[in-house]
Amino acid sequence: MNLGKTVFSQLMDFLPSYEFRLCVDRYHGHYKVKSFSCWDLFLCLAFAQLTYRESLRDIETCLRAAGGKLYHMGIRGKVSRNTLAHANEVRDWRIYRDFAQMLIQKARELYLDEPLGVQLDQTPYALDSTVIDLCLSLFPWASFENTRQRSSSIPFSTYVPVSPLR
Repeated sequence: MNLGKTVFSQLMDFLPSYEFRLCVDRYHGHYKVKSFSCWDLFLCLAFAQLTYRESLRDIETCLRAAGGKLYHMGIRGKVSRNTLAHANEVRDWRIYRDFAQMLIQKARELYLDEPLGVQLDQTPYALDSTVIDLCLSLFPWASFENTRQRSSSIPFSTYVPVSPLR
């Protein structure tokens, strides 16, 4: 029997909860929230990202399989598709944007004096691209012909400086 913390909980311990609460307070994230907090939603979405979950049903199934470990993972609210969907709809997205920007800034400060490993005259950039699947009935403007079926999706590209900004 494991008496220690889960790996997920250990990872989440590195995140500054005080700064997250500041972001929540800034946008009144706990207004009319009874049981499933902004932190619970963040933990569920972080878990989904780390475990490559692709849908609310997938997230719910995986978290429910964890059952009694949810409390030890830091998730205090009841996890269901309806709860996740409602929380995603009601919570202000700017809470999570501000928190992500704060984490990026902290990471840049940590690696400010780290050498890149090669000498370059200009700032290098990383380019990442992916396709985000959409519901065809909700986004008919994003339609394209796939090999066997019509589907809906949009391309998404990210262009990020590799070295920290000084």
